[in-house]
Amino acid sequence: MDKRLPRRLVDGLGVFSLGLGAAQLTAPGAINRLIGAEDNPANRALQRWAGGAREFAAGVGLESRRMTALWLWARVAGDAFDLTVLSRLLGSARGGDARRRAAIATAAVAGVTLADLAAATTVGRRGGRTPVHAAARITVNRPVSEVYAAWRKLENLPRFMTHLAEVRQLGDGRSHWRASGPAGLDVEWDAEITRERADEHLAWESVGKATVRNSGRVDFRQAPGGRGTEIRVHLDYDPPGGAVGAAVAKLFGEEPDQQVRDDLRRFKQLLEVGEVVRSEGSPDGPDVRGLATQHPAQPLPV
Repeated sequence: MDKRLPRRLVDGLGVFSLGLGAAQLTAPGAINRLIGAEDNPANRALQRWAGGAREFAAGVGLESRRMTALWLWARVAGDAFDLTVLSRLLGSARGGDARRRAAIATAAVAGVTLADLAAATTVGRRGGRTPVHAAARITVNRPVSEVYAAWRKLENLPRFMTHLAEVRQLGDGRSHWRASGPAGLDVEWDAEITRERADEHLAWESVGKATVRNSGRVDFRQAPGGRGTEIRVHLDYDPPGGAVGAAVAKLFGEEPDQQVRDDLRRFKQLLEVGEVVRSEGSPDGPDVRGLATQHPAQPLPV
């Protein structure tokens, strides 16, 4: 099963809630006609406030990635309410067209209910947490073989990934990772390479009882026009709960995609310039604790 599926499902449901809620709030009459309901002031108010406001709030809650399980179960409860209303509408619909519209709407809501239940159950088993996925790409003006070799030497990763303190290779495709978190908290885990093809891709995942279950994949390909190497990175991690989980959330940042982009920007600088170029106005800010260490201008070891 794709480890990114729960997060993608939750994000998809959040976007769906936002879109449906906005439609119900701004055009309740059109929604009533779409589902075969009589378009009158009472039904418009029901559509707007019992449906639209609820859906939009759930969408905002899901996309905030906070209290995910609570918002998912709220959607399930809302689905139950909608199915009750639609069943009554289906039973009282006048005319074949209205009945057909109500039946289609009921089937659609039933399908969404199944998706909501699947997401809520999955997230509930994870203690209310959903895996976090981050992705980014960048082009480095260096040959593919050089870029791949630099990344493949995993000890290089902490030089441009600021959340990593150390990566130590153990042999047989295994390595030990250590990340320095807030308040002196260190998070450690072992990982193993799961797929590898020289100059093309490299994938790894945590093994054993890792505090932070995670996996990653990097693809390398020749950039168009002889502009060097295009790198595509996908990272997934499953944050734990409690105080450790809160620290890990701070460690990986509020915007994981942006952090991966910043890591790749530093990797590009190390390969093209030989050092990480930073200033007071850099994305990391003036706090040197969160900045990559400056290195003398020299090739990244491979």
